[in-house]
Amino acid sequence: MTHRPKILLVDDDPDLLRLLTIRLKASGFDITTAEHAEAALAQLAGSRPDLLVTDLRMPGMDGMALFEAVRQSHPSLPVIVLTAHGNIPEAVEATRRGVFGYLTKPYDAAELIEQIQRAIGLAGPAADEPSGSGDNDWRSAILTRSPLMEDFLQQARLVARSEVSVFISGPSGAGKELLARAIHKASARADKPFVGVNCGAIPEPLLESELFGHVKGSFTGAHRDHEGLFMAAQGGTLFLDEIGDMPLALQVKLLRVLEERQVRPVGATRSVPIDVRIISATHRNLDVARTEGRFRDDLYYRLNVVALAIPPLAERREDIPLLANHFLKRLAQRYERTVNAFAPEAMELLVAAPWPGNVRQLLNVVEQTVALSTTPLIPASLVQRAIQEDQPAIESFDEARRRFERDYLIRLLRLTEGNVSQAARLAKRNRTEFYRLLSRHQLEPGAFKATAELA
Repeated sequence: MTHRPKILLVDDDPDLLRLLTIRLKASGFDITTAEHAEAALAQLAGSRPDLLVTDLRMPGMDGMALFEAVRQSHPSLPVIVLTAHGNIPEAVEATRRGVFGYLTKPYDAAELIEQIQRAIGLAGPAADEPSGSGDNDWRSAILTRSPLMEDFLQQARLVARSEVSVFISGPSGAGKELLARAIHKASARADKPFVGVNCGAIPEPLLESELFGHVKGSFTGAHRDHEGLFMAAQGGTLFLDEIGDMPLALQVKLLRVLEERQVRPVGATRSVPIDVRIISATHRNLDVARTEGRFRDDLYYRLNVVALAIPPLAERREDIPLLANHFLKRLAQRYERTVNAFAPEAMELLVAAPWPGNVRQLLNVVEQTVALSTTPLIPASLVQRAIQEDQPAIESFDEARRRFERDYLIRLLRLTEGNVSQAARLAKRNRTEFYRLLSRHQLEPGAFKATAELA
């Protein structure tokens, strides 16, 4: 199915909104409308369009105030302003401030369509239709329509242009290697090798040889020279996945390699210069590992020059339908199955599930449903069976509020070491009300004093 660009129209004139909607839908655009700026911002919080078209003069927040608000949260979203003849100087000023373009009322329909097409074309392909070439080629394997993920990918692209070491954190299955490959493709090293290794999957006695190489006869079974992954990645990028599982003894040797920019293969007498960019990743909490002495501070700071934390799938649920349908199409082709879509109830279950295994778990669930489906439409029962989850992950409002209150109170008590007066002042609540909150969540200030003393 051809992608229909999404346009959000904002105008306080309902008749004009209806007219614009009819004309733009007839031209192949997917249209949503809002009659004031606040409603537009509410819509943008849930779904990012390809283009915003707004009136300049509106009661309350006007078009330029809306543009400034949009620029803060969606800096790459193009905006076209519609204005009356008398507001042309303001529109010119708006263009200088970053508005893509403006049209005067009564506007020419052909000119409006031309501006819209140019704006969408210059903004690049839609998030759910990544291009295989051009500016987005580096991230073509990463599907998203989430504003949170889009902002994250902008950070990743900025980092890619430098030579600094990058540390990627995130839960298992979030796509850390996929991001590492994307950073490599966006870097100046894109035409050189990308080499990845899972540090937790190789036995400790073999990991040193795998990374640094060895010479023939250096140990039993070394029947020939082996260059190692650092040399294999020469000029390119070496991705050290699950770096948190690397043994301490090997951490010392890795640190020396990073500091000296040369490796000495096992059994060799001379070191070899290397030119390799390091990207590392782990699902473990390295701050805890450092505190417990399982990960070296000096190596941590050498690897963690720039840190990128991948948002888990549960924090970008708008990506779930996009990814699920993408996996469905791919798997149906692979297994030669006539499966076209998820039933609406099935998709609701997917969107509400907790996804502790992130994108990898979603792929597994979709694969299972494709394999077991006997109809073109995957039913909710198959999805329910695959995710093995009876309750949705999305909390009720009351549950979310209680959890926030408890976490907030705990943070205050830790910060003040159990001093209720100080904590109440920080919360801008009187002591009586603060004690009532503590009682509601069964929190004892004394426990935090004891913790502070023991620490």
